[in-house]
Amino acid sequence: MFLAEKLYEYSRNVSESGVKKETEELIRMRIIDSIFVSFGAAKEKPVSISRAALLPSSGRYNSRTYFFGEAASVDVATFINGTMTRYLDYSDTYLSKEALHPSDNIPPILCCADAMGFSEKDAIASIAVSYQVACAFADSFSIRAKGWDHVTYISISSAAGLASLMGLEKEGFVNAISLSLNNSISMRQTRAGELSMWKGCTAADAARNGVFASLLASEGMTGPSPIFEGEMGFFAQVSGSISPSLSQDRIGKTMIKNYPVEYHAMSAVDAALYLRTMVNCEEIISIHVETFSVAYNIIVKGQEKLKPKTKETADHSMPYIIAYVLKYGVPNLKSYSKKYLSDKKITSLIKKMSFKVSEKYNRMYPGLLPVKITIKTKTGNYEKEVLFPKGHYKDQYTWEDLRKKGISITGSEEITDLLIREGKGIGKHKVSHLVEVISNVKA
Repeated sequence: MFLAEKLYEYSRNVSESGVKKETEELIRMRIIDSIFVSFGAAKEKPVSISRAALLPSSGRYNSRTYFFGEAASVDVATFINGTMTRYLDYSDTYLSKEALHPSDNIPPILCCADAMGFSEKDAIASIAVSYQVACAFADSFSIRAKGWDHVTYISISSAAGLASLMGLEKEGFVNAISLSLNNSISMRQTRAGELSMWKGCTAADAARNGVFASLLASEGMTGPSPIFEGEMGFFAQVSGSISPSLSQDRIGKTMIKNYPVEYHAMSAVDAALYLRTMVNCEEIISIHVETFSVAYNIIVKGQEKLKPKTKETADHSMPYIIAYVLKYGVPNLKSYSKKYLSDKKITSLIKKMSFKVSEKYNRMYPGLLPVKITIKTKTGNYEKEVLFPKGHYKDQYTWEDLRKKGISITGSEEITDLLIREGKGIGKHKVSHLVEVISNVKA
């Protein structure tokens, strides 16, 4: 059996057997987390550019943009809402051979379910399929190691979730996967060097491709097959032979972000916050950081990480994030503004930093995210080791934790509590009800 057919068999099993209650609750929380994060990004420039470039829009199936309520064809709505979800780099994370953000699958499923009249229960099941598929591929192969970006897996997982939502039979399902993946293998240049706006948009584009492919497949469009095993397919061109396992439930190992930073810097934030209470930045002589290879390669290596010029680079710079936290405290949505990117106090602290990859920490990853920061000052030495942050699957978010995050983003208890109440009740209505609530919340 070809891999795309195995994905179909898995999705059918989910449709027939349903989603466990505890998994449903995790998905509800991740839907609302993605909406909070989207709220924070609604007025960001890439979202404004996307709305200006792509609206007005209409198609056979139309959904609505978050917070603005503008009608748009489902692929366009997916791109705009997906950009909101992803741009702040504040959405949930899965760490394995590949790191990715499974909630990138939520906008396409909500948009299509809204447009096509599906229930919230249907959406939960489809999101479960997408999460599982994305994480299974992340467990199987590090696509970034070959120079490709992890959002390639979102093109697969979003198509799988959407084909499941639409109830496509095997042939249609396989075609949706093939059509979505064939032209959506994304280059890792997105996250190399000085990062651009596209870093926060590329997953939305992968999900948009999933929508486009699934709509075509639903009407009988055929795609290149077998897309994985073929002579010029994914295995031959990208990954080599892999066999993603869909047997284990991975959603419980996805992690909600406690701070708006690249996830591999999360423990470093906690360590720096602890040390901030003990040291005077003016007296710091040196800052030494021990981390693991994946973190070093993604958010330490490269001169641009030492003096980031863009928001997109700064939230992917461990040196910048540690310096900001030591000087100003908990990172927030304004921590990457021009004011701070040109802050000489931050730059001065970065110049005092050194980094070392620890083999001990390499062995702990990805089960843990260890970091140790040692600060030498004029009056003494201080150090802090953190093995995993709040929101990690070993210290899961609660609804109350999510409420605090929501308030920190929206600045409104009223809006936060409205969305929390709605989130706890997901499963009782059609998705159009949820999208209507989101559309009526004004960013």
